[in-house]
Amino acid sequence: MIKPSKIFEVYESSERRRQLYTINVVAGQQVYGERLVNENGIEYREWDAFKSKLAATILKGSPNIGIRKGDAVLYLGSASGTTVSHVSDIVGNDGFVFAVDIAPRVMRDLIFLCYGRKNIAPILADANKINKLIERVCAVDVVYQDVAQKSQVDIFLKNVNLFLKQDGYALLAVKARSIDVTKNPKLIFKEVKEKLEKTLTIIDYRELEPFQ
Repeated sequence: MIKPSKIFEVYESSERRRQLYTINVVAGQQVYGERLVNENGIEYREWDAFKSKLAATILKGSPNIGIRKGDAVLYLGSASGTTVSHVSDIVGNDGFVFAVDIAPRVMRDLIFLCYGRKNIAPILADANKINKLIERVCAVDVVYQDVAQKSQVDIFLKNVNLFLKQDGYALLAVKARSIDVTKNPKLIFKEVKEKLEKTLTIIDYRELEPFQ
């Protein structure tokens, strides 16, 4: 049986193992081959934590991902839209997702996804060049970043400072190997936390093994 989880607009079942779901904004549409489940007249999409850092964060015990129905979200590093599609489900048709990626190939896949999902705007741009984003993105309730650039922390802070509303939430998926392949990842995580704490209040931190 699928039931509400502790996270807004995210659902779960635990018949064999804990599995996450979101309510499908576009009935009948699969995005990445995920299982669709109909229960009591509602269609749910299975959310694979091995393919989504945000889902992994929830399964690792995060009490709050900051995203709610009706929110505007700036998603940096959208790739082909696996996690973006679930964020789209969470914010619903009253919310909106600005999905930014630098790679034309994955942007093509994201554009196909948006034909059915009217609450996503695909943006082909470099998240580090905020002057290119400022004309396309409004103030948002949530900034989520998952990019593989060496300067990912600086990119995150620039976008948070420019686009995040006061008292909004920001989520950063740190890719340690992209910052420095020679350094111990735990040391990188420590340095990133120290840098973020200079201007932001960190309310949660999770390492995502074995999912990521």
